[in-house]
Amino acid sequence: MTALIPLWLTLKVASLATFSAVLFGVALAFVIARKRFFGREWLDAALTLPLVMPPTVLGYYLIVIIGRNGIIGRGIYETFGVTLMFTWPGAVLAAAIVSFPLVFKAARAAFEDVDHNLEKAARTLGLSELGVFLRVSFPLAWRSIMAGRMLAFARAMGEFGATLMVAGNLPGKTQTLSLAVYDAVQAGNDGLAALLVLITSGVCLIVLVFSGKILKTNYLREVDR
Repeated sequence: MTALIPLWLTLKVASLATFSAVLFGVALAFVIARKRFFGREWLDAALTLPLVMPPTVLGYYLIVIIGRNGIIGRGIYETFGVTLMFTWPGAVLAAAIVSFPLVFKAARAAFEDVDHNLEKAARTLGLSELGVFLRVSFPLAWRSIMAGRMLAFARAMGEFGATLMVAGNLPGKTQTLSLAVYDAVQAGNDGLAALLVLITSGVCLIVLVFSGKILKTNYLREVDR
């Protein structure tokens, strides 16, 4: 039972974080892949930054932005009386930002590989821009996006630094699997630590295997063309 609580919280946080990362990652990837504007590569670099930035630095930025006295957090607290700090939604936000680049980079590469002539033909047949995206661009790119989504889920499951700084390590409330492992090791509970590590490793391994299968299937289809 001790392992089930952080496992459930981790799955909830990772699922919601991945959903957010896919929602914004795909939209921004499509815009950057299709539009040409000043500062485009700088924006791309900024959106990819969480992938290489130390999680504690990212956590600090989040505290400055969403903390009770933060740039955005103060307004939210004064208006609604709530704060994201030391809550599981705060953990979702931290995990979403950390995993976002994995979806964004996969989606951008996928959209750039879509044949523009097919999109032009769809427009000629009367489809709107939304229709072109939903019926041409996304269906041709979805396998790579799915692979990026699964990698983002695995990354969100393993998030530690930013989550610890933003959501804290409150058992039963914000303590995810990675934080529970840390606590177990600190307490000298090697049995619990080993169990949590095995659970986390197993889930991540399954995700990576399925991600690899999706990418392999996508590659074989491209070769058959």
